[in-house]
Amino acid sequence: MDLHLKGKKAVVTGASKGIGFGVAQVLVREGCSVHLVSRSANDLAAAAARIDPTGAHVAITATDLSDPANVPLLEQVIADADILVNNAGAIPLGSLEEVDDARWREAWDLKVFGYINLSRSALVSWKARKKPGVIVNVIGHAGENLTATYLAGTSGCAALMAFTRSLGSATPEHGIRVVGVNPGPVLTERLENFLKKRAELTLGDAAKWPQLVAGMPFGRTGSVEEIANAVAFLASDVSAYTTGTIVTIDGGVSSRAKSWL
Repeated sequence: MDLHLKGKKAVVTGASKGIGFGVAQVLVREGCSVHLVSRSANDLAAAAARIDPTGAHVAITATDLSDPANVPLLEQVIADADILVNNAGAIPLGSLEEVDDARWREAWDLKVFGYINLSRSALVSWKARKKPGVIVNVIGHAGENLTATYLAGTSGCAALMAFTRSLGSATPEHGIRVVGVNPGPVLTERLENFLKKRAELTLGDAAKWPQLVAGMPFGRTGSVEEIANAVAFLASDVSAYTTGTIVTIDGGVSSRAKSWL
């Protein structure tokens, strides 16, 4: 299917690895020029070289989006873009007692307020230019599977879901769409390393980590490309009537009935 993305410009945060890297790969493959954003300049340069060795369709900015003072560094890039993919951020596991105020705020500054600040930048500039655009927020199914052992994460994801739905309901009059994707467990490098450590602790062998995911839907985790393809579709004109909604990609886990039996 031709997504009609050729010639579009996109900004992808958290793009040096994982889902962000996968999204950037797919968008470039579909004909977009992509601006990669992450904290590490070295990681970004390596990612850009892998995505497009010619350098013709990839640019980079290394900055810490948890600091709102850095948002102006991207204002012009976002203003010129057609697509903004908010993806940067990781929130620590833990209960209310385990995640202290400093860690909670640090995580939300990037994952929650980082999304809000860049979305504001896009909305203000696109509205002023009367330019259509798409914001895709990569959130997480923790916003639908509420758990007290991931309290900062589940609360942050739920907040971003509400933010996406509310903002996306009000933007069509400006030709702007706002949508979200809620990935379930996805086999990024980070998750694989976590599974290997857990397998070493529980099974005595890091190489046995696939046994830990055998009980998941379809007997596996989701793949980065599955999430990236969904992001590209939602960002495209093929999905031009979609806004203010969240697409959950978790093998059906969030839709399963919970039982007390």
